[in-house]
Amino acid sequence: LAQAARTKLPSASRARPRLPSRGATPPAAAMGICTTREAATPGPGGMSSGLASLTDRCNVYADITKTIGQTPIVRINKLAPEGVQLFVKLEYFNPLSSVKDRLALAIIEAGEKSGELKPGSTVVEATSGNTGIALAMVCAQRDYKLVVVMAASFSIERRKIMRALGAKVLITPAPLGGTGMVKKAEELAEKHGWYLARQFETEANAEFHKRTTGPEIVAAFQDRNLKLDYWVTGYGTGGTFTGVGEHLRIASPSTKIILSEPKGAPLVTSGKEQERKEVLGKFGAPAGAHPEWKPHPIQGWTPNFIPKVCEDGLKQKLHDEVILVDGKEAIETSMQLARKEGIFCGISGGATVWTALEVCKKAPKGSTVLAMVADTAERYLSTPLFETIEAEMNEEEKKMFESTPLGV
Repeated sequence: LAQAARTKLPSASRARPRLPSRGATPPAAAMGICTTREAATPGPGGMSSGLASLTDRCNVYADITKTIGQTPIVRINKLAPEGVQLFVKLEYFNPLSSVKDRLALAIIEAGEKSGELKPGSTVVEATSGNTGIALAMVCAQRDYKLVVVMAASFSIERRKIMRALGAKVLITPAPLGGTGMVKKAEELAEKHGWYLARQFETEANAEFHKRTTGPEIVAAFQDRNLKLDYWVTGYGTGGTFTGVGEHLRIASPSTKIILSEPKGAPLVTSGKEQERKEVLGKFGAPAGAHPEWKPHPIQGWTPNFIPKVCEDGLKQKLHDEVILVDGKEAIETSMQLARKEGIFCGISGGATVWTALEVCKKAPKGSTVLAMVADTAERYLSTPLFETIEAEMNEEEKKMFESTPLGV
């Protein structure tokens, strides 16, 4: 019976990395942390088809930040065209459900290493939500205070999550956009002497992805003898694009890198440069809104400026192509992923997968494509992603309810 149960478990392996600890940490074995991964049963195309033991994905960790990273890569089985393999890397498997968990840990560890962050310090940052949530998690675990500045246009559930984690959330008027919330965070940092996280400029952002996300991707495909032909991503800060892109150019140079951005806010494809300024002794913050930006529904993507971290990747010419995606197409693809694949992702994930599906249409037969999925759909309950989803029973559901006598 035990053997039968094991063969029915899900296939994707999800062991977590042991990321650098804060201060001295005993060896994993001394803490009772599981360090052994038994090999998963190989399936078609080199993919895992079952777990060798009940502990393949069940480890013990010293604290919540040690669970960040090594998110699973999952095949899309119904939406991709025949002859092309499409996979998604599900970053919502991070502990606070988004790719920004990686960034938050990178920011805090960089501040600790530089000495700018001291016990009891206050961190301040401007965010569309996911970075703030991730920072709230890391700050809670490490006893820092956090003040988040967020534009009113972003979903209210994000505010509540941050406040539940102990953060203070300050809301700037929606018309001021991303540059408005950034400016407010800069003012607060200067006035109160708080540690400004600088997610849009810090080198720690892309560097963390270069050390973790990129190697995870390359190792996962190489270990299964799968050639990665295309890697598809959007950009918020640009950390994933630049960091993973730098690693792929070295470790998998034949992989084509496809960048995506909203059709309604084509900042990168406009060719117009972003003006920058110095803030608190460091250069790179946006000096103002980019002239090509317009409001769009893909939250977390493309603020109203090109972040310096993203620009660093653009200047290196890491990308092979930029594809524009409409917000409506992103939302529709998010819903298709939920209903046909059971993958419950946010609007940006739908945007990236829509872009990947466009790549699949043009890719040679036998190609392998990987798309990044940044976060969970639960961050979007109050957004257009859920505007067609009713809380009350519809007519079909009412008929089902009335088919038996209870409660009728």
